[in-house]
Amino acid sequence: MKTIAILVPETAVIEAIADPNYMFRAVNQFLQASGRAPLFDVKLVGATREVKLDNSLFTVHTDLLLEEAKSADMIFVPAISGPVQRAIDLNRSLLPWIVDRYKEGAEVASLCIGAFLLAATGLLNGKKCSTHWNAANEFRNMFPDVELVDGSIITEEQGLYSSGGANSYWNLLLYLVEKYTDRDTAILASKYFAIDIDRDSQASFMMFQGQKEHNDEAIRKAQEYIENNYTEKMTVDELAALCTIGRRSFERRFLKATGNTVVTYIQRVKIEAAKRSFEKSRKNISEVMYDVGYTDTKAFRTIFRKITGLTPIEYRNKYRREGAQA
Repeated sequence: MKTIAILVPETAVIEAIADPNYMFRAVNQFLQASGRAPLFDVKLVGATREVKLDNSLFTVHTDLLLEEAKSADMIFVPAISGPVQRAIDLNRSLLPWIVDRYKEGAEVASLCIGAFLLAATGLLNGKKCSTHWNAANEFRNMFPDVELVDGSIITEEQGLYSSGGANSYWNLLLYLVEKYTDRDTAILASKYFAIDIDRDSQASFMMFQGQKEHNDEAIRKAQEYIENNYTEKMTVDELAALCTIGRRSFERRFLKATGNTVVTYIQRVKIEAAKRSFEKSRKNISEVMYDVGYTDTKAFRTIFRKITGLTPIEYRNKYRREGAQA
């Protein structure tokens, strides 16, 4: 029997507590229906007996207090809501408990923005991590020693797991079900919960938001120029000259401020504009390509797929408004 400890932090997202609880209890039922013994002992663990969430709309009753939960095989750190620093401050008492259990052999999985709580333990320093794409800039600012993997659905390193944004955590749950049971049980769970079992990227859902929460005014000027002139061809030398900075210094400062190279930033701005055009207009691939400043079809397709995980045609067919209406 494996003990699954689902933490109940202050400001947690209720679904990120209920869903793993539901998943592993359902898997127990699947196992029993096939003549096997249930595998998971699922417990809700918290600093208090009751935790009120979503402005007291929900009250979660914990099974065990931290001091009563002496061991665990898997710990889930659910997504949190509201300002993340406030959530970390409210849940400081959970952090040493997570660290102690991990040192004793427990594995730990964060769901979506729960990665901030897991990172606050220090366990992720020097390791890879996933979180919601929309929180990437804030995460990098708060935890520069953690390697955030853009667009990933699941990361795993040394018994530490994390998932991408929102419903992506269902894929992590399935991944762990397969690890602890077998492929057949994971497939059954995927069908029961209507989840695409092998989805491994949140790239097609990502919306690029250039990192501007820095104090380098010259680099911010370059960012704004790129975003306002993405239809034009531009070079690193031209942007450096615009900011009256030498090229090497400009490239170094740009990467430090934004987390992207200059070329990558230009590409991501252009592809974000292309995505919006595919979603809202009836323009064909070539028209959109020229609109965002590309003239080489192969290059456009390659960069588009690298950033979104889909070809331009696949993206257009998936998200175009009339297709959705149909």
